[in-house]
Amino acid sequence: MGGRKTLYVLGVLLLLGLNIFLYTKVSFIFKPLTEFIGTVALPVILAVVAYYLLRPLMKLLMKAGVGKTTSIFLLMILIIGLLVLLISSVVPFLVDQTKSLFMSFPGYWDKFITGLESYVESQSYLAPVYEDLKQRSSGIFGSVGSNASNVATETLSGFTKVLSAVTGITIGIITAPFILFYLLKEGEKLPKAFIGILPPRMRGGTRKVFHEIDDQVRAYIQGQLLVSLCIGVMLYIGFLIIGMDYALVLAAIASVTSVVPYLGPVIAITPAIIIAIVTSPFMLIKLAFVWTVVQLLEGKLISPQIMGKSLRVHPVTIIFVLLTAGHLFGVIGVIVAVPAYAILRTIVFQFYKLYKIRYNRYYASSPGSKRYKEDPVE
Repeated sequence: MGGRKTLYVLGVLLLLGLNIFLYTKVSFIFKPLTEFIGTVALPVILAVVAYYLLRPLMKLLMKAGVGKTTSIFLLMILIIGLLVLLISSVVPFLVDQTKSLFMSFPGYWDKFITGLESYVESQSYLAPVYEDLKQRSSGIFGSVGSNASNVATETLSGFTKVLSAVTGITIGIITAPFILFYLLKEGEKLPKAFIGILPPRMRGGTRKVFHEIDDQVRAYIQGQLLVSLCIGVMLYIGFLIIGMDYALVLAAIASVTSVVPYLGPVIAITPAIIIAIVTSPFMLIKLAFVWTVVQLLEGKLISPQIMGKSLRVHPVTIIFVLLTAGHLFGVIGVIVAVPAYAILRTIVFQFYKLYKIRYNRYYASSPGSKRYKEDPVE
């Protein structure tokens, strides 16, 4: 850990912990900052995702001799045109299928529960457990009925929260294009401006950190969206082949949830399984076959070619990060958990590397290098 500098490092860690403790006692001072971050988080995330998707196209246009501002306006017009085409052609059909699915899903669910009840009642060892669950559920519904006023109040509060969330999302979507314009126009100046205010000795390492962060975020956003699109297309084709109801909606759900690694496919397959079970046992087998083929193609062919080893994060680590971020920050936390973890890990690794270079006389010394010296034999 650095020999004689260990006590110094421990003292720094102690002071850092003391500062964190003091900040927790005056957290109300930072409430405006947290409110600001919560307000701008959604439009900034949307703008950053669009920035990494459109930046390669902007560079291609600039190489072709088109000015930077003109390239940005052309890309904006292209995006608006694609959105208008999508809304006018695909969205109405998708909305109709979604409405039909929502109207039919209770029937599918009732058939699923009825089949489950008949199976459980036919198994003598499961009957007592099922009866106990029914009694508990009836007790819960009875207590809910006796507290109707509280239920109404909570419902109204929930509706208010939903309305507030919808308003925030709408404002975020409207604000995101303006942030995107300035990111495309001056986004590359931000790291340079930050590096310029640092001491000269820190600029080289900080520049390297920014470069690694940019590479990892770019690779993750572009790769993950492309992988999700491939999954949606393959599932839609597979669902059409096997005759699955609501193929487009189910494939769209799978494509969107696939943005979340590992947990997304589990969420996406649930409604498809329920529909397949109540349709026919053979449909469930066909669904399992299609899902297995798509997952094999995605895991063995598509993701390795598109994503590669850009993040170099162990799958178990990703699952723990997703669970923790979802518990702390909800849906937004799950979406940004992996790239945020990759950014934090890059920063920590760089600081640790600088620490080893400064304090550990054995680091960067390897056989054959100029700095390498054999330890004396004692």
